[in-house]
Amino acid sequence: MILLLDTHVWWRYMEGDATLPSPIQRAIDAAVREYRVYVSAHSAWELGMLEAKGRLQFVNGAESWIRQAIALPGMHVKSVTIKIAYESTRLPGAIHGDPADRFLIATARVMGWTLVTADAVILAYANAGHVSVLDARPQRRVSR
Repeated sequence: MILLLDTHVWWRYMEGDATLPSPIQRAIDAAVREYRVYVSAHSAWELGMLEAKGRLQFVNGAESWIRQAIALPGMHVKSVTIKIAYESTRLPGAIHGDPADRFLIATARVMGWTLVTADAVILAYANAGHVSVLDARPQRRVSR
């Protein structure tokens, strides 16, 4: 299985975020070792926009963070091709108009990859059978 990381999952994974569920962390670790992990080039745009809006801060800036993150052995970047761009405008079923999500979904569909996400809208879209996903929502602890 080839994994495509949603932007927030990529960031959480690279930052060692403890809210990333252990099974997802292990799946990504294994895929990285086997050179089966991709991020969309569009995710670089999204991270840059989040930094520009002040929603994410990077010690040395988003550009430096992105360069270091894609240098990880086993991590690949998938460009947005004409086919992916077009597919993003023709997704079946009901999905919102967020271009970043549409590009990620289209990439996973065109390439036959599994999208790793915690986005509730994308997860619902996957439940309708439109895209393969791994659910990266933080696990809730049950208090006693």
